Amino acid sequence: MKPQEFPSTRPYLIRALYEWCTDNGFTPYLVVRVNESVQVPREYVNNGEIVLNASYDATSGLQLGNDFIEFKARFGGRPHDIMVPVRRVVAIYARENGQGMAFPLEEEVSVSPAAAVVSSEDSGAGPGVPGSTVSERGPVQLQSVDGSVSDAHEEAPRPPPPTGGAGRPSLKRIK
Repeated sequence: MKPQEFPSTRPYLIRALYEWCTDNGFTPYLVVRVNESVQVPREYVNNGEIVLNASYDATSGLQLGNDFIEFKARFGGRPHDIMVPVRRVVAIYARENGQGMAFPLEEEVSVSPAAAVVSSEDSGAGPGVPGSTVSERGPVQLQSVDGSVSDAHEEAPRPPPPTGGAGRPSLKRIK
């Protein structure tokens, strides 16, 4: 089995983080990149994305499958059937503290059977070049909510050592 034939870990990670959110009393939010395969109310889509509250309180009939996430939800008081291909989920996080995981957007490539026979070596094309059947993306730099980008190799500034009292800290026993 070739590496690209292995099933995606994305649905398993989404289910694990969903369970973590609900077990800890957090509200799981899904960030979805919208295209024609995503069934959501279009009037709530901003910049090609929609953020969905996937908590038990906000959904009905939630199914976190390997290929699709499906549920019923209300938008503006009106019920809607929501269906999201798992490959279109770009993040899942807890509303209360922002902890979660972001995923790279999997490019959807529609290849005809005849074109699938041509490999990137045969065509001389590299990844991401037309005629290539391989699509590779590098690591994605995450950005914090305030807009700053942190470098993974930078160390966080350390707080200054406590002043006063030379020597080791001690505990005072109170009876």
